Amino acid sequence: MLSAIIVAAGSSTRAGFDKLFAPLGGRPVIEHSINAFERAQCVDEVIVVGREAALDSFSSLITQFRKVRAVVPGGDRRQDSVRAGLDAVSNTDFIAVHDAARPLITAKEIERVFAAAVEHGAAALAAPVGETLKLADRNRFVIGSIDRENVFAMQTPQIFARDLIVEAYDRIARDSVAITDEISAVQHAGGHTIIVRAEDHNPKITFPNDLAIAELILRMREES
Repeated sequence: MLSAIIVAAGSSTRAGFDKLFAPLGGRPVIEHSINAFERAQCVDEVIVVGREAALDSFSSLITQFRKVRAVVPGGDRRQDSVRAGLDAVSNTDFIAVHDAARPLITAKEIERVFAAAVEHGAAALAAPVGETLKLADRNRFVIGSIDRENVFAMQTPQIFARDLIVEAYDRIARDSVAITDEISAVQHAGGHTIIVRAEDHNPKITFPNDLAIAELILRMREES
């Protein structure tokens, strides 16, 4: 059994607009994210973690989805929101965590990551970095190059055996460790996560231009 936590509790401060309810292909951004997990055969339930002020809007939106079991309020930090989701999932074997602001995720990609998680215990979607990478000092002067051969830009979903991710979150709480994704929590607890190379575009909506790019990608998918 796979439970999915869709994290939608961000404030959209950097975006300057409510990115999760912004229209994309005629539907709110978050609806695309939920729909991908609704369509993935490996997913049994979905928990949406939303910001307190928007819970009514989320509750109205999810009525069309069969797999969404609950909408719960998130916390001040992303890791607090994921913790709220972990506390809300059913007795499941695996847990997926996905950023709602990645609306172009597909059911196929979710199923690929899940298959890797079943085999290895932990798996995450990622894209290889194509640009040349440089290391700079605090004054922004270049001091070296970074070999990009094994460098990946992490995405979501990130999927883990339930016991592994729950123990990892218990550990970072005890150690007062701040994290930006679930792999960091698992790594802190001594676990290992395998990377699943992304086969499709899965950008995160952070700024208005990102929404325009996502619209273009969505249109290209529909035309192909």
